[in-house]
Amino acid sequence: MIWTGAALGFWALAWWVNSRIANGPYAATRAARWAVPVIFGLTIFVVWEGLVRGLDVPGVILPPPSSIAARFATALPVLWADFRQTFVKGALSGYAIGVTAACVTAIAVDRYDFLRRGLLPVGSFIAALPVIGIAPILVMWFGFDWQSKAAVVVVMVFFPVLVNLVQGLASADRIHRDLMITYAASYWQTLWKLRLPAAAPFLFNGLKIATTLALIGAIVAEFFGSPIVGMGFRISTSVGQLALDMVWAEIVVAALAGSAFYGVVALAERAVTFWHPSQRRQR
Repeated sequence: MIWTGAALGFWALAWWVNSRIANGPYAATRAARWAVPVIFGLTIFVVWEGLVRGLDVPGVILPPPSSIAARFATALPVLWADFRQTFVKGALSGYAIGVTAACVTAIAVDRYDFLRRGLLPVGSFIAALPVIGIAPILVMWFGFDWQSKAAVVVVMVFFPVLVNLVQGLASADRIHRDLMITYAASYWQTLWKLRLPAAAPFLFNGLKIATTLALIGAIVAEFFGSPIVGMGFRISTSVGQLALDMVWAEIVVAALAGSAFYGVVALAERAVTFWHPSQRRQR
């Protein structure tokens, strides 16, 4: 009961502090914008720890954050090897291939109307297929190493990026396109100087969506066969061994990797589309 009471007391105190910061005179400052989510996240871990220990929840049901952190620290070599196999080899390679193929296909769809009418409906159908259904098929086609995981990632990221870029290429204002025609600009000049810059915000929306799909696809694909390394393989085997602290350690690695990947793409978006109203910071 002491752990439970301490957790609830900390939660009440953190609630009061966050309310004061969020509604205070310095709420718009950078320090306040950082402090609120940091305190909120710390509160979740403290309450989690207190409730699990206070209610004597078995570790095979839900381990406390301290046990997860201890396992994380002792299993760093294993976690690093799993991260390299799943994220670097599977997710990143599939992401690069899928995004490149989607961009090339989007330009072809924009250039030839029959592709728009024929490919996009088929793409919508394929994008709706569950990854858990296509993953075992691709694993059988491409083998149990990282290539099959990359293939799953390609399928998952291809159509979100394709649809967003096609929509973005069509978003250029008609008056600007007429101006390019007045200047006798060719299709490729109009594409490079007008339509691709106008499509950049749409493209980055697709890229950010694809960052989360890439890691999910690579991990799920490893459930259906992989070498004795990889985040999905480790999660599957650790669940069978009731080593829930190792499962959560892998989840932490996946969350950190996915957040960092998304952050990198968001920073690239800010650098490329600094002119867009959505990127203009309020002073």
